[in-house]
Amino acid sequence: MLGNEAIARGAYEAGVKVSAAYPGTPSTEISEYIAGYDEIYAEWSPNEKVATEVAIGASISGVRAMASMKHVGVNVASDPLYTVSYSGVGGGLVLVAADDPGLYSSQNEQDTRCVARAAQVPVLEPSDSQEAKDFVKLAYKLSEEYDTPIILRTTTRLAHSQGSVTLEEREQIEDKVYERNAGKYVMMPANAIKRHLYVEQRMKKMAEDGNHFAINKAEYKDTSIGFITSGIPYQYVKEACPNASVLKLGMVYPLPRKLIEEFASRVETLYVFEELEPVIEEQVKSWGIKVIGKELFTVQGEYSANMIRERILKETVMERKPVEVPARPPILCPGCPHRSVFSVLNKLGIHAAGDIGCYTLGAVAPLNVIDTTICMGASISTLHGMEKGKGKEYIKNWVAVIGDSTFMHTGVNSLMNMVYNQATGTVIILDNSTTGMTGHQDHAATGKTLKGEIVPAINIYKLCQAMGIEHIIEVNAFDIKELERIIKEEVERDSISVIITKSPCVLLKGNVFPYKCKVEKDRCKKCGMCLKPGCPALTKKEDGTIAIDATMCNGCGLCEQLCKFDAIVKESVK
Repeated sequence: MLGNEAIARGAYEAGVKVSAAYPGTPSTEISEYIAGYDEIYAEWSPNEKVATEVAIGASISGVRAMASMKHVGVNVASDPLYTVSYSGVGGGLVLVAADDPGLYSSQNEQDTRCVARAAQVPVLEPSDSQEAKDFVKLAYKLSEEYDTPIILRTTTRLAHSQGSVTLEEREQIEDKVYERNAGKYVMMPANAIKRHLYVEQRMKKMAEDGNHFAINKAEYKDTSIGFITSGIPYQYVKEACPNASVLKLGMVYPLPRKLIEEFASRVETLYVFEELEPVIEEQVKSWGIKVIGKELFTVQGEYSANMIRERILKETVMERKPVEVPARPPILCPGCPHRSVFSVLNKLGIHAAGDIGCYTLGAVAPLNVIDTTICMGASISTLHGMEKGKGKEYIKNWVAVIGDSTFMHTGVNSLMNMVYNQATGTVIILDNSTTGMTGHQDHAATGKTLKGEIVPAINIYKLCQAMGIEHIIEVNAFDIKELERIIKEEVERDSISVIITKSPCVLLKGNVFPYKCKVEKDRCKKCGMCLKPGCPALTKKEDGTIAIDATMCNGCGLCEQLCKFDAIVKESVK
């Protein structure tokens, strides 16, 4: 099983009844696998904060619940997370946080263990698919035993690698009877201060008990060298130094001090091998234990067995000669509606405050439109801040661009803020009817749930209208003449305007493309206008004429519209 599939299986076997999430690589598949179990209610929530609150509500009612997200989603969920640490749980509550060492699909490389330490939430970290499943089940037992939410921390390498997993039956967990307890669940100051004392006591007890947890285990071999490690880095230690002594931590917060002190006393040279921040290292050093860590190993990116071979064993590692392949920069798909919008913005010389999604690629050549990307929903707020800082005239050369899923995630609040604070600015909602970047998940505006149920879709136009926005225009993303006219008109307004560009993602299942584009060579003037948007289906031959790869072309017609000489035509697909 993939690590993510194993986590889903663990939720099933643990008797989980409610799962909520917002898609985000590398955590997305967890919920998609969970949706295959009829015994578990599973949903895509609008964002991670809502997902966490849904799971908290289910837990309070007395059932086991899970919320899943990537590491930056933990930031969005931090408000309820910090407070549920105080209130504790009813049924077991697990938050799966998928970190991304190496920045394969993220805007930062933060370490969830740092958040967990600040929120005082215990963290379990599996090192393979079998442990991913088993640790989920253990997390629920610990959650209920210690009255605490538990974070299960994974990484991209664990989430997307495979390992053998032994399956077991689903546990039949009786729902806990809900008992009203305002002192526990109503976190106003008088109650919260008492619960804070409880949290401190709980964490001390878990740290003490952790000395005897089976998932924290010392593997003694050659005691001249020892490693403290956890998660995927454990696999690298075992590969590079199979005969070394290893203290493998399954619970990485709170740390089992006595176990660590005992292990340190029995090895001559001790290393901490942990990806990202020196969370374990700093704690161990604070106890006066001599340990080597970030002096040798980076705080950036993924680790490997070769790091140990080179920096500890002083071995010469044979470097593999990289295969010579053509450069392949990230690029929007052929027929992507975002390319059409960005080509118009590029032509008009308009800057765009960007957001999180496929459309972030509008920042790179040849489109070069996106100037900022911060976090989910930030495009609209960024535009708002620019207008308040530099004035209405300045903002007439800017727009905010945001996808439909990201708009539902946190863009709604940002747009509401513009309305409330009487802002000026043009917001373009790129509605491609899906959450494209993470693999085409549905959301509240698509009319379909994670379980595949057909439901009423939130109407983005009417939602904007309900906020009191007067100027809202829907337009086909590929009608570039009309789109250009609308953008020119809307950016000149001294008020808020919303342009909703509507065209489904070309990769959505069920999409039928009735046309392909073809070049009429005798009409081609070799001007290159059709190449400006950077569609990968178009190439320039040695003689300067344009060729279109029919296997890639989706017949969107953008190149046809850009050609002034009718050298590109649409042909029906037979």
